Amino acid sequence: MTTYRKTPEAVAALTEEQYWVTQESGTERPGTGALLHNKEPGIYVDIVSGEPLFASSDKFESGCGWPSFTKPINPAHVTEHHDSTHGMIRTEVRSTAGDSHLGHVFPDGPVDRGGLRYCINSASLRFVHRDDMEVEGYGVYISQVEEITHD
Repeated sequence: MTTYRKTPEAVAALTEEQYWVTQESGTERPGTGALLHNKEPGIYVDIVSGEPLFASSDKFESGCGWPSFTKPINPAHVTEHHDSTHGMIRTEVRSTAGDSHLGHVFPDGPVDRGGLRYCINSASLRFVHRDDMEVEGYGVYISQVEEITHD
């Protein structure tokens, strides 16, 4: 079993925006994230720890300006926290091992897929294409990555 963790080297390798989002709980501007329109099959992992977070098959177009997912690929890799910053009550989501700020979860997702919308910053994610999952150590999750239709 792979152990995921936050290392000083991984944090030092982050871009300024990745650091601000993951380590300082920042939020990238809506519509600017590199992974917002990605429709390739694969998984999204924590940019810091590498822990698997979301599958492409659970990604959907919500129109909110950030990548949106219906559920984590493995709930053990995502923690939820009360967030009352910016005059709002929200539920923040963070990676478990990396403790990276990912974004927030809202109860306005597709009802037929559980009703949740994980609104996630591209800057907190690294995409691993299905073709590379085995070699990068994510082979166990290939069965959760299906061919997806383009919206």
